[in-house]
Amino acid sequence: MNESVNWEEVKYLRHFEQELLGLEQRRKHDPLCKVEDIEAVLENLYIVEGSDWEGRANAVSLYRSAAIAAHEHFIAAWKAERKDN
Repeated sequence: MNESVNWEEVKYLRHFEQELLGLEQRRKHDPLCKVEDIEAVLENLYIVEGSDWEGRANAVSLYRSAAIAAHEHFIAAWKAERKDN
């Protein structure tokens, strides 16, 4: 493994990919899932992220950031796909 890649980057990327996979699976297997449902989850993630006044462990912050980024990415891709169709 490249020495310049630290554990935080590895964990972030791994969690981002896991979140994205989960979102893709939900969309694929839940016929009632809409982009608005995923946007609602993202809004809740923003609220949780913003309500942490006391701070938290670096790993928790890293996982939340990866989850938010995955949701944002997934929503943008889904909307772009709908726009192309």
